Amino acid sequence: MNDYDVVLLVEQALTQADAAQVRSLHEGLDEPVTYHVLLPLEDAAARIEAAMGSLSAGELMASPAVAMSDVDLEAVRQECEDRSTTDLKDTLAALTAAGADATGQVVPGPPIEALAAKIKEVDGREAIILTRPHVVAEFFHLDWTSQARRKIGVPVLHLLEHENFDEQAGGGEGVSGL
Repeated sequence: MNDYDVVLLVEQALTQADAAQVRSLHEGLDEPVTYHVLLPLEDAAARIEAAMGSLSAGELMASPAVAMSDVDLEAVRQECEDRSTTDLKDTLAALTAAGADATGQVVPGPPIEALAAKIKEVDGREAIILTRPHVVAEFFHLDWTSQARRKIGVPVLHLLEHENFDEQAGGGEGVSGL
């Protein structure tokens, strides 16, 4: 009997509730389900850019080089790798606690490319993308789910992290509380 392979693309560590919700989607299947978790490496450049955005214009105008000299780029990169690895371990532990068979990896490149490659590698039957709400990206169909639907040939389900099915049902897929 072949496994039913599901590829999960997650933006951050799943909670126990998130893991139980994902697992509940596949209860009652005759085939064993294997979850393959992909968690993108947190973007060190984006973190530095955000930190720079918090500096006042006067601080940057006085001496941008001085502002950047206080940033240890290697330390920020290592912190991002450590955080992503910890989030992946926490996600796999939550899925295992929910009764799932799960493997995972931190992916350094474009998330949708990694998703498409993993679907092909494991002959995945479906993809589930778990993110925080991204209203603007979703509106313009630039979000991961829209990109994945254009790129891969399997069903794609978008769930919002930290919301149960009832909370997600009100405003359409991937949109709640608008």
